[in-house]
Amino acid sequence: MKCKAAFLFAFVGSLFFIAPSFAQTISKDELIFLTSDWKGERFADGRPKISDDLLKRAKSIGIDDAWTVLKNEGYTNQFEGNWKMVENNVSVVGRAVTAMFMPTRPDIEKNIKARGVTAGRKGNTNSWPIETLTKGDVYVADGFGKIAGGTLMGATLGNAIFSKTGNGVVFNGAARDIEGLQEIKGFNAFVRDFHPSFLEEMVLMGLNTPIRIGGVMVLPGDLVIAQREGVLFVPAHLAEQVVSTAEFVTRKDQFGFEMVKSGKYTTGQIDSQWTDDIKTAFLKWLEQHPELGKMTRAELDKVMSKRTW
Repeated sequence: MKCKAAFLFAFVGSLFFIAPSFAQTISKDELIFLTSDWKGERFADGRPKISDDLLKRAKSIGIDDAWTVLKNEGYTNQFEGNWKMVENNVSVVGRAVTAMFMPTRPDIEKNIKARGVTAGRKGNTNSWPIETLTKGDVYVADGFGKIAGGTLMGATLGNAIFSKTGNGVVFNGAARDIEGLQEIKGFNAFVRDFHPSFLEEMVLMGLNTPIRIGGVMVLPGDLVIAQREGVLFVPAHLAEQVVSTAEFVTRKDQFGFEMVKSGKYTTGQIDSQWTDDIKTAFLKWLEQHPELGKMTRAELDKVMSKRTW
């Protein structure tokens, strides 16, 4: 019990390590610990760096298929719905940069802002996470659902975010100036609501820490897939599996539609384990659709052997 207590104390102590530049964060070692299943490249701060190629592929998959893969891997708390958007048909896909805001407390906000000034930071604390963004990032902020006075972004910050990331945001809070945001072509914001007020009575208390967005725990580096249906947060170490499987399901569905329509196979044959004949027919069909990518027989056998979708 003493060992467990000592470990817990050490973990909590490092989890809430105070960064010298602004708000609370976690150390690089703790971030690597929390995302230890990720074996790929990382950013300098330890955040998992999902490849640009995988982000590009993730933009073409369906959120329903991706959700199903996660569910069948035991990840049942990764989706959050009930959002308002700047644009209904612009998806947001990228690596999560997380920010945690809390109701302000004068002594804490004074100290955090003073330290930020010393570090050369300008503006309110909601602009500080933007300074850390890179291409392919998605700014994900827990604004504890605040609407009036909870506007974490307007058109000015929206333009700054898009210029750095080429991406949008997910805020468990609000945004303002929807007309100005709509002028940023390719940008989208998933927020709880829009409100004309300015941000007030809120302070940044965590940057690239684990945060809660509704019923989801979000870690820095998670793959964010935000579509009209809602937002899915994919743990970085499962991103390749989720994307690859969802891509196959898309191909399988198109193949199945054509085969059923032509009468070659029935829906029962398509929606169960495939025979060798169906697998051979699928691979030949895929060769005729190079836009859907390539697949070997070994890769097909592998994905079919674990079929849970």
